[in-house]
Amino acid sequence: MNIDSISNGLVIDHISAGQSMRLYELLGLDALDCSVAIIKNVSSRKMGKKDIIKIDADIPVDIDAIGYVDPDATVNVIRDGLLIEKRTIGLPETLTDVIKCKNPRCITSTEQEIRHVFRLTDRDAKIYRCVYCEAKAK
Repeated sequence: MNIDSISNGLVIDHISAGQSMRLYELLGLDALDCSVAIIKNVSSRKMGKKDIIKIDADIPVDIDAIGYVDPDATVNVIRDGLLIEKRTIGLPETLTDVIKCKNPRCITSTEQEIRHVFRLTDRDAKIYRCVYCEAKAK
């Protein structure tokens, strides 16, 4: 398999195997008008297997969405073919408009202009709850 290197863009690396499509959807990468490569189940000495997403454009990405899907992921910023920055992500304390509350009685279900905000309530179990109705994120 041959995946070209990128000259200007982002590489989201160290994604847990099988999570790249979920991240692709949350980040809205399907709407981009540039090359996006998803590489699944790559051999890794550190992780065993991992996924990688390469985006051939210097675009802003939602770091909180990446941290929600996989807090151990990294984001590498590439400019002129060189790695200029490597960001570690971590688990975000709050998520704003990353996921939606599934509770039909939540105010976010009836009031469209209200932002969907979730707060981390259990770091060990990675549990987020809606700040309005306390419903658990799924």
